[in-house]
Amino acid sequence: MSHYTAPLRDMKFALYDVIGAEALYARLGLENATRDLLDAVMDEAAKFAGQVLAPLNAIGDSEGCRFDPATGTVATPPGFREAYAQFVDGGWTGITGPEAFGGQGLPESFGAALKEMLDAANLSWSNYPLLSHGAVEALKRHGQPWQQDVFLKAIVEGRWTGTMCLTEPHCGSDLGLLKTKAEPREDGTYAVTGTKIFITGGEHDFTDNIVHLVLARLPDAPAGTKGISLFIVPKLKTARDGTVGERNAVRCGSIEHKMGIHGSVTCVMNFDGAEGYLIGEPNKGLAAMFAMMNSARLAVGLQGLALMDRAWQGALAYSRERLQMRSASGPKFPEKPADPLIVHPDIRRMLLTCKSLAEGGRMLALHAATLLDVIEHAQDEQERKDADVLLGFLTPIVKGMLTEWGNECAYHALQCFGGHGYIREHGMEQLARDARITTIYEGTTGIQALDLLGRKTLQLQGAGLQQFLRMISEFCSAQAQDPAMIEFVLPLAEAARAWGELTMEIGRRAVADPEEVGAAAVDYLAYSGYVALAFWWAKAVAAVNRDGQPDDLRTAKRETARFYFARILPRTQMHAAAIRTGAGNLLALDAALFDS
Repeated sequence: MSHYTAPLRDMKFALYDVIGAEALYARLGLENATRDLLDAVMDEAAKFAGQVLAPLNAIGDSEGCRFDPATGTVATPPGFREAYAQFVDGGWTGITGPEAFGGQGLPESFGAALKEMLDAANLSWSNYPLLSHGAVEALKRHGQPWQQDVFLKAIVEGRWTGTMCLTEPHCGSDLGLLKTKAEPREDGTYAVTGTKIFITGGEHDFTDNIVHLVLARLPDAPAGTKGISLFIVPKLKTARDGTVGERNAVRCGSIEHKMGIHGSVTCVMNFDGAEGYLIGEPNKGLAAMFAMMNSARLAVGLQGLALMDRAWQGALAYSRERLQMRSASGPKFPEKPADPLIVHPDIRRMLLTCKSLAEGGRMLALHAATLLDVIEHAQDEQERKDADVLLGFLTPIVKGMLTEWGNECAYHALQCFGGHGYIREHGMEQLARDARITTIYEGTTGIQALDLLGRKTLQLQGAGLQQFLRMISEFCSAQAQDPAMIEFVLPLAEAARAWGELTMEIGRRAVADPEEVGAAAVDYLAYSGYVALAFWWAKAVAAVNRDGQPDDLRTAKRETARFYFARILPRTQMHAAAIRTGAGNLLALDAALFDS
């Protein structure tokens, strides 16, 4: 069984030294977000993750959730419910929640660091509060005052949990095809009828009430995505004054039997004229839904990051202990019968790949989360707008690439163990299975790629990309005279230049053939992710070179950055080459001939 220790040193280095969160929080007026408080909370979160959640990870995988078809109820794995009670008692559910509704109002970027710990310790368990966070975002932005007082407060306090009920059996990610309907009633409520699938946390035993946020169509709604509204449908009927009544007409019909995350229940939910309330404006449900979905996409990106780190920790510990052959250049531990795995170059290749992607991904994810803080708290309207544009650009990169890298690192970690990684004893095969869903739910990698290239770049005329390229340019100019930074600044500047040129080239091709966007999208997403991480690795080296940084940290960061620039960043060349071959080689073969 694998263990988990939160990487507090690297988290604090990324948040404070590289990103400069202390100065940002002070500038945004977040007076309660002091370094002493944040460090103390982070230390306690690490204890909860390592001592309470991590020991339940293997139990959740082996026991799974149990569905009772007679009652439509779900029992979560042993210890999960008790862990949630501890989570609520500790005030963790409201760490970043609005103070007006019982939360502590700490920065979202700080909450992202805490979430990484929970995900790494026990991804199945952490899925339950993840969906509640999305519901909080939707209610905070679009809920009526009474809805916020009744539902938002209860979710922030952890008394109730929330879900997102979007997908239906026939439509998958194409929400314009959804059929769930909402009929208005004379008392101002709505009767919601339909079936939703893949609903995480749709039924469980953590709380008595569960607040479902459901996409549905009003009787006079136009077709397609323009006719979608969002509704609050609680498990227990809940009056406007907060009074909780009888069971609502919403029921779990079955649960999915999945490849991984067995402790996270995934439900088919049936709504049979269930009582609900409209949230936001009629036929404007997508706007409210995106508040949930964007939050969830960033959160799933953090899951990929968490699994990278968890897998790397396990592989590193094993590679230091496991004796296997001798180093090619002579024994490194002559007193032992063989050298440990970590002396071998190929093992180091896999470990350094995981280390560079995880630590670089952490900086990328935390930076994206700081944009949430700017959007929420900055006084200058233009600063808020710029942050919103940049966050929109970075979100598909964070979600798409951190989850792809999470799968890659789970593979590398399992490979370091050899045959022992393929059996349950060390926990690596569970991480590989758990990681696989992260590239699928909340929008597959292909959907993230289309969002990045088609919508966030070409349709918006590269607004977010231009911001990011300016950040790189300003950094490179500032570091250009530092001899210690030249080896990073020069290739970074060249990669940024090529990124801009490649984007314009795709845009020109797309004018002549719109299929070029879909053909280039996934390679463009990967290209963007690798250049983004190069920027953050260069920033990390600049930060660690400052006076006062420990020598071991300075050496580790510089050598890992060198590995990244030498071994990982060149992947961009392969992706660029694939993009430049065009859409023709993907579309030339007739669909009828694929099996010929």
